[in-house]
Amino acid sequence: MNYVKTFVLLLALTILFLVVGQVLGGQQGMAVAFIMAVVMNFVSYWFSHKIILMIYRARPAEESDYPQLHRIVRNLTQVAGLPMPKIYIIPTQTPNAFATGRNPENAVVACTEGILRLLNEKELAGVIGHELGHVKNRDILISSIAATVAGAIMMLANMARWAAMFGGRGDRDRENSNPYVGLAALLATAILAPLAAMLIQAAISRSREYAADASGAKTCGDPLALASALRKLEAGVTVHPLSQSPTATAHLFIVHPFSGKSMLNIFSTHPPTEDRIDRLEKMVGRI
Repeated sequence: MNYVKTFVLLLALTILFLVVGQVLGGQQGMAVAFIMAVVMNFVSYWFSHKIILMIYRARPAEESDYPQLHRIVRNLTQVAGLPMPKIYIIPTQTPNAFATGRNPENAVVACTEGILRLLNEKELAGVIGHELGHVKNRDILISSIAATVAGAIMMLANMARWAAMFGGRGDRDRENSNPYVGLAALLATAILAPLAAMLIQAAISRSREYAADASGAKTCGDPLALASALRKLEAGVTVHPLSQSPTATAHLFIVHPFSGKSMLNIFSTHPPTEDRIDRLEKMVGRI
């Protein structure tokens, strides 16, 4: 059901993208929107992992310095049937982790210094299993596409705001339709399209987090260890949230990196931790 939900949400995001292009410039607007999506997805697919690692000043984790982490990752990749990913360390006390990379052969698992201090070995294995679940489920690619299309929609919405300021979509609209109707459409696009894109992107991210939790629990063989890790991470992030980091990268982390939880679940990139723990507890004895 998570895969079906993700497909439907991505389809809705794509349709919204094309509708915004249509409102801005008819068939020409849709063509521009399509070209923008292709270019931005290409760049995101090939280079997003390098950009993310650079943003967080991540450095390679040498096995001589982090033998336990390498052992956990190696054992779980063998269980999951995945290639060994590159391992990076993020120099921050915020306890968190994420996976990135365009495919399993080029995957990266990044852990913060804080998470290595906070979790015991079983809990850390649950977190690594979760991240490898993202890799195996191709969630990195899915989230990159969703973020790219949502970003393009917001760019087009900005164009709509500028068009509204300068009187609509041009002479053709003023000759063939009521200019106030065209202006209202532009304003509605500028206001509602980014909101809708943000809601759909967040829903996609939440769906993939549930799927990665399930995959991670199966890979490490201990749903309760992952549940315990989530409890500790939410509390830890509340004490040591990330600061001065782009909010657009929040969906990558295993828990929301800026506060641990969101005030409004419909806008959150992560499901409520209580719901995730409840699902994991129900997996006990079933894997």
